[in-house]
Amino acid sequence: AGADTPEEPEALVRKVQEYTQKATAMAKDVFNTLRESEAVQQARRWLSDTGELAKQRLARLKEQLSELWKRPAA
Repeated sequence: AGADTPEEPEALVRKVQEYTQKATAMAKDVFNTLRESEAVQQARRWLSDTGELAKQRLARLKEQLSELWKRPAA
């Protein structure tokens, strides 16, 4: 019985280490998923903001071109 005792704590330590590694890997996966999700949200906001800015600039350019066409020829 005394010979089995040293192996049991070692086996327990190995199992705890395995569970710790698995838990760490799972936590990293969740963290990476959250980061990717945040990056996607930031990209969508940037695209939305940039698209709106582009629309405003195009509208302004259209107005300027319209005014140029209305001017009498010199």
